[in-house]
Amino acid sequence: MRKQILIWLGSMLLQAVLIPVQAAAGTNNYILRTSTGTNATIVCSRYGLQIVRNLGQADVYLVQGSDSVPPDILQQWMKGDPDVKHIEPDDDANVPEKSLVSNPSYTSAPLTAAITDRDLIKLYGTTAWVGYVQQPAMGLINAFLAQKRSTGTGIVAIIDTGVDPRHPLLSSVLVTGYDFTRNVEGAASEWNDLNQSTAAILQQSSAAILEKLSVVQLNQSTAAILEQSTAAILQGKKPPAYFGHGTMVAGLVHLVAPTAKIMPLKAFKADGSARLSDIVRAIYYATDHGARIINMSFSLPRFSDELMRAINYANRKGVICVASVGNESRRDLVYPAALGNVTGVGSTNLHDQRSAFSNYGADLVTIAAPGEGLVTTYPGKHYAQVSGTSFSAALVSGGAALLIGAVNSDTRISLEQADARRAFSRAAECKECDLGSGIIDLSEAVQYIRQEKLPDTK
Repeated sequence: MRKQILIWLGSMLLQAVLIPVQAAAGTNNYILRTSTGTNATIVCSRYGLQIVRNLGQADVYLVQGSDSVPPDILQQWMKGDPDVKHIEPDDDANVPEKSLVSNPSYTSAPLTAAITDRDLIKLYGTTAWVGYVQQPAMGLINAFLAQKRSTGTGIVAIIDTGVDPRHPLLSSVLVTGYDFTRNVEGAASEWNDLNQSTAAILQQSSAAILEKLSVVQLNQSTAAILEQSTAAILQGKKPPAYFGHGTMVAGLVHLVAPTAKIMPLKAFKADGSARLSDIVRAIYYATDHGARIINMSFSLPRFSDELMRAINYANRKGVICVASVGNESRRDLVYPAALGNVTGVGSTNLHDQRSAFSNYGADLVTIAAPGEGLVTTYPGKHYAQVSGTSFSAALVSGGAALLIGAVNSDTRISLEQADARRAFSRAAECKECDLGSGIIDLSEAVQYIRQEKLPDTK
């Protein structure tokens, strides 16, 4: 009884503080989890909050309140309320490449030399540039050997900036996604973040990648490989810094697991920023719409209870979660990679050394994969060369799809996070890297999972 009186007095005092400044004040957003069966509207009215939307679970909401009340004060008032399980600020998140501490050292061969081989090759019914299909990183992780046993099965959900739904290498493997920045189900297209003139420049490509290529450095991690005419126009009218990030991640997932499906979930804008609430929604959406793997090429600097709960939910449903560990060149923990039920992926160069920018440490990194000088898809029928742990994570997510495909002949067999972790631990040594189990070996991982799950298979 005394606790209820204190809660009532606290909420009355909080509302009294809010009334005089409500008109002039800004707002703060929070993620609120109520007790099961509790009326969230009543809880919000008690503390001067408004419901913005549900986040994909019956008791989890994005709510809004006046910024005249500091978040720690609001959390303190709600602490003893039996109707409130948890409340936390709706934090910012960023793609890791926003924090690259220096320009990464690319492969020993400069980019201009890497694109001199302009041959085309068939990739599962589509025509692709040989520099993409046969790039060195695929050999370093033994992907070609692994693909003799599996080319990938299941849906890989990619929580990112969206995708180019018309890219010829990706269009056939995309399933319906969702744009959480606009609350629209469908293609989750990156093009919606561009103004018409910039979009027209990139879309005018004739896809004539065999002649007159040029390179445009778009940011510290991305160099777009464009026709000379497109590149010349784009130099003075560059797209937002992280436009294409989701398409580039999707291209590497597809390269490793060409027969797996991809679900684009747009929680990030083209400037590389997102809100925690949209990420949480995306995890629940992916899990409830059939994803077997969730790729999370982003990081938050502090722990989030609601992010952990969403990932726990995904794990319970048999979803394998993969995340990049960040590019600050530090041992600091970032999330979700640091969570125990997430595969945190660090970056190595093409000489099997830890990338100078990659975060590291046993408490953060599960496994490493090449993350420098990778060639991947870019919006508008283009390609790009990229660096960063975002792209290392994409290779591992593709690897997880190979694991699922390796045992898919028996529909009774399920793979979980722990299975993937054990398989990925059969890795190549990376001396003095401090990158978990080492550099991923997809052939060894596939062979291990088949022996574990299909013991009668040679």
